[in-house]
Amino acid sequence: MDSPVRSDLNHCACLALRQAARRVTQLYDQHLAGVGLRVTQFSMLARLAHGGPLSIQDFADAMVMDRTTLTRNLKPLERDGLVETRVDPKDRRGRLVTVTAAGRARLEQAVAAWGEAQTAFEHGYGLAEAKTLHRMLRGVSSGIYGPAGGGAPE
Repeated sequence: MDSPVRSDLNHCACLALRQAARRVTQLYDQHLAGVGLRVTQFSMLARLAHGGPLSIQDFADAMVMDRTTLTRNLKPLERDGLVETRVDPKDRRGRLVTVTAAGRARLEQAVAAWGEAQTAFEHGYGLAEAKTLHRMLRGVSSGIYGPAGGGAPE
């Protein structure tokens, strides 16, 4: 006999999203491996290249990550000289993260591999379905279904 928890897991939005995210991450990581990036690193470099420099908090918010997770994910990028963190000239207590010239070069190399992953996903899942999925997930990540930790909007 199935327990109530086991049958409820089959309808858990969080579990389904995390499983789907892991599967899609694997696809993108396979394509990006040749340029030495993971999809999370690619996304971080792209965000900084098109919107940086950013404070740690603003960067974490843009990536929908907590500061600790962002800092942990920045370490390999800093180690490899792809990003740098420096004192914010407007607030000496704060730090700004910026992409370096090496980071921009790596990002340029990675764009083709990212495009191949995107095409592979759209081909496998279906272009129309991928567009619909993207629109729906943007709604979830933007918070239109309620704030993190909260319920449905009133």
